[in-house]
Amino acid sequence: MAPQQHTTGHGQLRGLKVVEFAHVVAGPMAGSMLADQGADVVHVEPPGTGDAARGMGPKRDGVPLWFKVAGRNKRSVTLDLRQEAGRAVAHRLVAWADVVIVTFRPGRLRAWGLDWDSVHRINPEAVLLQISGYGATSSHADEPGFGKMGEARSGVVHLTGHPDGPPVHTGFSHGDAVTGLMGAYAVLAALHRRDHDPDFDGEWIDLALFEPLFRLVEWQVITHDQLGEVPQRAGNQLAVAPAAVINTYRSREGEWITVTSATPRSVRNVARLLGLPEDEFATTEQQHAGRQRLDEGLRAWIAQRSTDECLTEFMRNEVVASRVFSAADIATDPVYAEREDIVTVDDPELGPVRMQAVLPHFRRNPGRIWRTGPDLGQDNDLVYRDWLGLGDQDVADLEKNGVI
Repeated sequence: MAPQQHTTGHGQLRGLKVVEFAHVVAGPMAGSMLADQGADVVHVEPPGTGDAARGMGPKRDGVPLWFKVAGRNKRSVTLDLRQEAGRAVAHRLVAWADVVIVTFRPGRLRAWGLDWDSVHRINPEAVLLQISGYGATSSHADEPGFGKMGEARSGVVHLTGHPDGPPVHTGFSHGDAVTGLMGAYAVLAALHRRDHDPDFDGEWIDLALFEPLFRLVEWQVITHDQLGEVPQRAGNQLAVAPAAVINTYRSREGEWITVTSATPRSVRNVARLLGLPEDEFATTEQQHAGRQRLDEGLRAWIAQRSTDECLTEFMRNEVVASRVFSAADIATDPVYAEREDIVTVDDPELGPVRMQAVLPHFRRNPGRIWRTGPDLGQDNDLVYRDWLGLGDQDVADLEKNGVI
């Protein structure tokens, strides 16, 4: 399949050059966020085997599905970083790039010349995003780490689940994905400074897998610090909730519905729906004192009605609620369709496939999906010959010696 030349005519980041020495989820997720908005992202993989993510998840007719999304909008090149010639090419990629993403352990990065000091020496204006289990400055810097470890360390898993049950991980690569998202945000912050600070001298973003989720649970540290309390699991009601109503309830046909509140008014709407005196839920203090009464009332009220009837009444009374969606619900939901959040992309192996659109939506200059995850090494010629300027003999020698 011939390399696709025209990729970045759309999106906020066209012209941005990114090289990704990163495998599996967190680092590539950061690259995906940039690629979806038009950046040229080169995903570097070992010859023969490629990124382990290529084999993850379910398959259709032997073709793995996950990487079709995880690798979309990127260039795939092969490169053996264990060989000196491979590291020399890697350094040319660093010199070419605006952004370098790495997920290897610090010791390996130093050995391969992909640590901060080396990257900064090769390309003084490069932004380096380094993602690791424990961060580059901790005593555990050279220990391996995966997203679930990050989730456990962040406090999130301790807070998730029911009081009488075990702590629960979410059902996807939560820690990895949020780290990738925060990594992309950090890269853009550094690039903003690069574009506005005449003294910009590169940037090193050092991100541990537990830190993004840790940051997002805003209240846990200050609560422990000031009150001496350790927030505990509270099922779907949350240990610290913005208002008195939040839980999941089962309708008459056994479907699950979430009902939630975030303001005093939204709680009063629930009380009115249930026929309870609104004046008994006038203040935040009254609402939290009556939390169990509201919860039990909703549980009984929903159990007596169909899901559609419940949702209709909730809408009429301005009570915020939703059916708990499965993937099948998402695929047929009119709101997802109206938002154009699911798109169909042609894949050379599978034909038309549906996946998430580029999010968030930029209405004036949107990103787009121009390819699914590429074949291993599909872009070797384009990147090495056209972008790095390697000659035919150089490329031939690299191929002969198994470097690419």
